[in-house]
Amino acid sequence: MKKISSGKVRDIYEVDDSNLVIVTTDRISSFDVVLNSLIPQKGVALNLLSNFWFDFTKDIVPNHIVGTSLDSMPSYFSKDPDIYKNRTVLVKKLNMLPYEFIVRGYMFGSMWKAYKSGESFCDASKKYVLAEKLKHPIITPSIKNHEGHDEYVPIEYLYSELGKEKTDKISEVCLSLYERCYEYAIKRGVIIADTKFEFGLDFNNNLVLGDEIFTPDSSRFWDASVYSIGKSPKSYDKQFVRDWLVSNNLDGVIPAPSLPENIVNATAKIYQECVNKIIG
Repeated sequence: MKKISSGKVRDIYEVDDSNLVIVTTDRISSFDVVLNSLIPQKGVALNLLSNFWFDFTKDIVPNHIVGTSLDSMPSYFSKDPDIYKNRTVLVKKLNMLPYEFIVRGYMFGSMWKAYKSGESFCDASKKYVLAEKLKHPIITPSIKNHEGHDEYVPIEYLYSELGKEKTDKISEVCLSLYERCYEYAIKRGVIIADTKFEFGLDFNNNLVLGDEIFTPDSSRFWDASVYSIGKSPKSYDKQFVRDWLVSNNLDGVIPAPSLPENIVNATAKIYQECVNKIIG
C-alpha cells in the first residue's frame, strides 16, 4: 500500500482515485510536538469514538466514512489484524478545506487567556471565571498551518475566502453537531467543553465532515460529577499530558521528550475511561 501521509497521529494510505485508508496510531502530540512515547490502545479509543459520533450525526451532515471493518478495505490491512483492527477506516477522498472550526461552550484554554488579556473572544458584557459555561456556544475558526500553531481568523475572513453562504452553512452544521453531542454526553456524565471540526468537498462539491470528531484529541471532555467553575476540571482528554509537560517545563520542547511510565499508563486509562463513558 502507498502511504501518502504520516501525521501527528494518523497514517494515510491511498487506495484509489476515490478512497483512502486512515490508520489511527498510538502516537500522542501536545503543543504541536509529537512526543517520544506511545499511549497503549489510544488509537483504538480515538477511532471507536470518532466512528460512533460519525454514525450518530450522519443525518446532520454527510461524513467521509465508507467502511469501518477490515473486510471493506484492501487485503493489506486484514493480513495483520492485530495491528489494524479497530483503528482503521476506509474513507472518501476529499478536497479538505484548510481551516479548523472550533466550537467553544466554556471559558477555557486559549479562549480564557485571550479573555483575560482583553481580547473580544466572546460577549465582553458578561464577566466570566475559568471553566464557566458561555451564554451561547461560539465558533472560532482558524487557518491550518503545516508547521507551528494554527492562526485564528475572524468569521469575516472566511466570508471572503469561502463565501458567506458556505461559511454560514458550516457554522450552522458545527453548532448542530455540538449541541446534539453535548446533550448526549452530559447524560453520561461528560461535559464537552469545546471541540473542533474539519470539512472537505467531495467530487460533486458537496460539504462533507472529515478527519475525526468528538475524540479526546479534538475535544475537551470534563467529568460532570466533579465539575466546578473557577478551577481546571478533571478531564478525559490529553489535558493531563499538557499539564505534566507544563509543570516540567517541557511544553513545546524539541527534540520531543518521553513521558514517564506512570504518565503513559494514566493517560491510557483516561482514554479508555472516556470510551467507556460515551459508548460503554
